[in-house]
Amino acid sequence: MTKKQRAELVQTELEKLYPEVPIPLAHTDPYTLMVAVALSAQTTDKKVNEVTPNLFKVAGTPEKMAKLEVAEIKELIKEIGLSNTKAKNLKRMAELLLERHNGIVPQTYEELEALPGVGHKTASVVMSQGFGFPAFPVDTHIHRLMTQWKLTSGKNVVETEKDAKNIFHEDVWNKLHLQIIFYGREYSPARGKGDKDFITKMLFEK
Repeated sequence: MTKKQRAELVQTELEKLYPEVPIPLAHTDPYTLMVAVALSAQTTDKKVNEVTPNLFKVAGTPEKMAKLEVAEIKELIKEIGLSNTKAKNLKRMAELLLERHNGIVPQTYEELEALPGVGHKTASVVMSQGFGFPAFPVDTHIHRLMTQWKLTSGKNVVETEKDAKNIFHEDVWNKLHLQIIFYGREYSPARGKGDKDFITKMLFEK
């Protein structure tokens, strides 16, 4: 099976499994999405979704977030890993949005990645799910599965993202990256045995 055939099989099977894919992080606008994604680093989406409702009640806009002390933000997100660093980032992120962008989330990678706590993956999620631009955010699930399916030989998420964009048409990027994440969690968890990972079996069965 060629790489192109493997990619087509993966896309077909994921579309059968997940014809609709909700964004796993609860949010109401690009700002709350960016905050939720920034909080999700080294933390489960489930935990982020447990914490953000109270956070957004108090600080659902850059204006409100900027007015809080770092200690107050940390108290609101204390159940999340790296809460101290993330609290500092959220406050400074809000301040810079006000200073540089009139409190509006910018729509370029360069401006997004200049904000504290916003790396390329977070910026990609905001661009794709917040604004609808074609993007292929790569997390550890996607990197692992793309490697497993021999769709990339990338040594890191940057190389894997480049390969994914070359293999799959940009019309499907925004949906496909979520489909792969959902598949990884349900059928091929990193710490599981992968017994349910039928796509890998289909690709490489003798």
